[in-house]
Amino acid sequence: MTENFSKDNSKNKGHEPINQLMKAMNDFFEHRPVKGFLESIDELFVTSPFSSSFPVELKETGSKYIIQAKLPGIKKEQIEIDVLQQYITISVMHRETITTENKHQEVVQHKDTTRRTSRTIPLTKAIDTKNVKATYENGLLTVSINKLKGKRIDIT
Repeated sequence: MTENFSKDNSKNKGHEPINQLMKAMNDFFEHRPVKGFLESIDELFVTSPFSSSFPVELKETGSKYIIQAKLPGIKKEQIEIDVLQQYITISVMHRETITTENKHQEVVQHKDTTRRTSRTIPLTKAIDTKNVKATYENGLLTVSINKLKGKRIDIT
């Protein structure tokens, strides 16, 4: 009986490196250390000052466009809206000043940063650039834009 055990044991030794490799691969995919790292990187770019955008939604009716932009924590003075014939550009200027003083109230460090974030929304029809209205309430910018009516030509 001991002989059979040692024969079986010697058969398993030949497969041992493969079994170790399979176990290591299973452990890797089960614990997924790389996935956690990649999720951390994704989160950094979504929630950091490196993100260069803000959510915008475009709705269209027969006579107008309605654009809504979510801008929580932004003051209306920081928002600029540029109107072109078939485009609207919404820009947000964020300026931050940090001054560090020592115990003698001498400025040790002064840091002034400005960051501009913008979104350009293309529109399918020409717009009435003189009658664009914008409101900003509770972090939601709403821009209402009338479409221009073109001249229809009857075909004879």
